[in-house]
Parts: sequence; structure tokens; C-alpha cells
Amino acid sequence: MTMKYAIVIPDGAADSPLAELGDQTPLQVSRKPNMDEVARMGRIGTVRTTPPGYAAGSDICTLCLLGYNPAEYHPGRAPLEAAAMGLALGPQDWVFRCNLVTLIEQVMIDHSAGHIPDKEARVLLEAVRQEAMALVPAMPVEFFPGVSYRNLMVYHGGDFSRLHSTPPHDIPEQPVRDHQPRGAGAADILKIMEAGHRALTQHEVNLVRRQLGENPATDIWLWGQGHAANIPSFKARFGKTGAMITAVDLLRGIANLIGWQNIAVPGITSYHDTDYAAQGSYACQALDHYDLVCCHVEAPDEASHQGDFATKIAAIEAIDKYVVGPLLEKLSRMPQWRLLIMPDHATQCATRKHHDAPVPFAMAGTQRKSAIARPYTEAAAIQSDLHIDHGYDLMDYLLAGADR
Repeated sequence: MTMKYAIVIPDGAADSPLAELGDQTPLQVSRKPNMDEVARMGRIGTVRTTPPGYAAGSDICTLCLLGYNPAEYHPGRAPLEAAAMGLALGPQDWVFRCNLVTLIEQVMIDHSAGHIPDKEARVLLEAVRQEAMALVPAMPVEFFPGVSYRNLMVYHGGDFSRLHSTPPHDIPEQPVRDHQPRGAGAADILKIMEAGHRALTQHEVNLVRRQLGENPATDIWLWGQGHAANIPSFKARFGKTGAMITAVDLLRGIANLIGWQNIAVPGITSYHDTDYAAQGSYACQALDHYDLVCCHVEAPDEASHQGDFATKIAAIEAIDKYVVGPLLEKLSRMPQWRLLIMPDHATQCATRKHHDAPVPFAMAGTQRKSAIARPYTEAAAIQSDLHIDHGYDLMDYLLAGADR
């Protein structure tokens, strides 16, 4: 019988010890009996999902987690999200991530503009488009709304191969002056960002948001540029079919590119208000139809970017109860199975940023057992003798010994 696989990605769950938690991490203090059971019955270790020379981002780290070397297959952050939207990019097109952000006195206050709702984001993005066209009528750009603050801009033509851009979530509470796009092509990108500021700063949507005490979307921030992606399918590389459950366009885009099915789940979001139970239920159902099911939950990462360790802990516990628990129960009734739990990267509540340290993983199931029982924590993973230096090798370990 074909072996079944499940991957649960509690995005950004790994962290560093916090004084507020008695010098423990959110994973250490969380009540997560199912994750701990996976670690105790199987193998626990660390895996480096951020290769040397790369920043710790979900694009790089998720590619590694799914078995793809970023040095060969990473086209840039924005092209992966463009794949989720089904954007057809020409050979000369460059696509940029276009965040709606909150700047106050040129300081990055909020990379998500208060997790602005989709409807408001679409209105503001249209205002940006109109202002950009008025400011530079010949500028060959198009804007595409995504989810909340996460949008895209396509620049037709130009050369941005030597442009350096910075993710806005990497510079919380920092002056943006030294982090703006620089290098070849930066002048055009800065003009577009200036048009965004003009369109947004006094927009009626933002006036209302200020009155309600919500962070206004004062600016756009362009970053993560790249060309159209070309990534071989998961079936061709590993001989398995797969499905993705996520609320994040980046993960949907990667799934599209590697030939996985994206499963829409009502009620799921990128935040702690997501329907965890629905995500777990749909993941269990998908196991009946696909060899491998990947369930990605963004909430711990978003809480970390806000410095909110209490919500991060609550998110980890909800993932354990409503996602890991049902999957473990269903898989355990199957003749052959494996379950992998790991974040794509660490996100530190103290700094509100991603961190490139190796992340803890736990893997249980057929032929994945250990004589030493450890809980699922960063410290326990470090004490293990299982450490994978190249994150893209982990998929081979997950699938090794199966009928490939």
C-alpha cells in the first residue's frame, strides 16, 4: 500500500528564549501534547533552511523544506506569489512584491498596515495606480491586489537584476532611509513609491483608519523582485502527488509551480482568527486523495512580527490541537505513514524579525523511531544527533525507504 505523508508548517514557531517566559521559548511553554508525542515516538533534530548567503525568508525556506535548492530554483519572492495569482509574465517582465505599510516620520512602524482588510487594500492600490500613471504617464507598470497588505506590481521591461531591495518586515521600528531600493533601476522604483505616498497619506480610507486607532497604509514598499519562475514538478522530482493548504499567496504560488493542488478552506486566514479546525479537517480529508499533504499555518509568524508572544503561544497550541492532533490520529490508523512538523524559519518576538538559525523538526511514522524520547522544543532538537545542514535534503529523508 502507498505510504501517506503529512507536513505541518507552524510558520515562524521557533524562537529564542524570552525573559518574559522565564528564559524559555514559546515552543517550550506551549501546551502541545501532539507535537511532543510526534517528537517522542519519532525523530527530532535540526535543519538549516536558510543557506549561507541568503536571508531567512519564507520563499527561500519553504523551497528548501519542499526539497528544492534555492541556488537552482529561487526566482525571487514576488514571482512565487505571481504564480498563486495566475499572472502570465512575459520574458522581459519584472514582478515586485508591493506591501502596504505604515511609515511615521520615515520609520517602518508596521509592515502590514495593521493587517489591512482586503477591501480597503484594493481601494488604496487603485489610488496608487492612478497616482503613478499621473506622475509618470509612460511608466510601464501594473498593480495586482493580493491578500491584505500583500500585493504585486509588474514592471514591463527594464533591468532590475542589480537592484537591491529589503523586506519591510526585516526593518521594524527602523528608519527606512538606508533600506530603500538601491542600485540599477532604483530611480524608477523610488518614483513609484513616491507616487504611492502621495496617493495614500491623506486618502479617506486612511483618515477613517486613523480615527479608529488603526495603522494607516501610508506608503507602498516594493521588494522581492524577479522574473517568471521555472521549477520542476514535485512528481517529476520525487514521484509523489501533493496538496497544499494555506492562506498565504507565497505558499499557493510554490504549490502551483511544483504541480500540487491548492485546497481552498473556508474561514482560514493568516492570523490567529483563522479556522484551525477547518484546516485540520481538510488536511485529513486530502490524505485520501494525495500522497503528501502540506498544511501551512501563518499565525505564529504574524504574532512574532508584532512581538506578541502570548498570541504566538496560543497559535502553537491551536495548531497542535486542531491540526497536528487530527492528522496524527488519522495517520496512525494507516499501514504506512510519516508525519513531519517544522517551521520554515524562526521568527523572534524580541526582534520581530526572521532568524536564520537552524529550526527544530520532528518526524514520526514508518521506520522513523528513536530510542530517546524528547519533547518538541528548540533545546531538545539541538541535543539530538540528527542535524541536516542542507534543508533541501530533508525531503529525501522524509521519503527515503518508501516506494519511490
